[in-house]
Amino acid sequence: MLNGKKIVVVMPAYNAEKTLKQTYDEVYRPFVDDIILVDDSSLDNTKELSKSLNITTIVHKENKGYGANQKSCYKAALNAGADIVIMLHPDYQYTPKLIPAVASMLAFEEYDAILVSRMLGKSALKGGMPLYKFIANKFLTFFENIFLNENLSEYHTGFRGFTKEVLETLPLESCSDDFIFDNEIIALMFMNDYKVGEMSCPTKYFDEASSINFIKSCKYGLEVLFISLLYRLAKCGLRFSIFRNNGQKLNLKENLLYYYKKQ
Repeated sequence: MLNGKKIVVVMPAYNAEKTLKQTYDEVYRPFVDDIILVDDSSLDNTKELSKSLNITTIVHKENKGYGANQKSCYKAALNAGADIVIMLHPDYQYTPKLIPAVASMLAFEEYDAILVSRMLGKSALKGGMPLYKFIANKFLTFFENIFLNENLSEYHTGFRGFTKEVLETLPLESCSDDFIFDNEIIALMFMNDYKVGEMSCPTKYFDEASSINFIKSCKYGLEVLFISLLYRLAKCGLRFSIFRNNGQKLNLKENLLYYYKKQ
C-alpha cells in the first residue's frame, strides 16, 4: 500500500513466457499488494509460468483480443479491492522499476491516470524502437493532440496507471476488444475531464518483445484517426460510439476463469 491505497499490478499477456519472469522479478513488491496476469489463450506456457511465480492467473478459453484482455485485468483488480491499478505489458519493453513512481503520483491524488511514455526524451530510438514505428507513433500522436486539444508525448504506451474511480466510471465495457482500446480509454478520460499525467520511461526492443504485425498496425492507425475524429464531433455535441451517454461500465459480476489464485 501507499498512502492507504491498495495497489494492484495487472499484466495482459499473450505468449509472454520468454519475458514474464524478467518483468516479474523487477516489480518492487513492497509497494504492490497483488499482481494479476490475464492470459489471452496463449500458445506457449505463459499460464504455467505465471502460476509457478505465484501470480494470480486468469485464462481466456479463446483469444478475445488485447482490449478484452485489459477489461478482464481491470475487472479482476477492482474485484480484488484495488484503489490503484497499474497496467504493465509483461514483454519487458518497459522497466517495472518505475511502478513506485507511477503509484505515488496516483496515491497522493495528483493525477487520475498516468501514461508512462517512451517518447519523452530520446530513449525510444536508443532502446531499439524501429524507425518506422517511431515515425508512425509521432504522426499519430501529433494528429491526436490536434483533435483532442491535448499535448501528450504518446498515446500508445503499454505501461499505465489508473485510479479506481476512472476504471469504475468510464464506459469501458462498450470499448473495443482490439488494440484501439488503448486510445479509447484515453479519449474517454479527457472527455470526462480526468487529470492525465505523463512520465518518461526507457524502453527495450528485442526479438522476444511483443509487437503487432504490419497489417494490424495499419488497421490500428486508421482506428486511431477515426476515434480522434469521433472525439472532436462529441466535443461539438455529436456523440457517437463510445461517447454516447448510454455506454456500459465494466461488468464486475462477470465470471472470470481463474487458473491460479495467489496463496
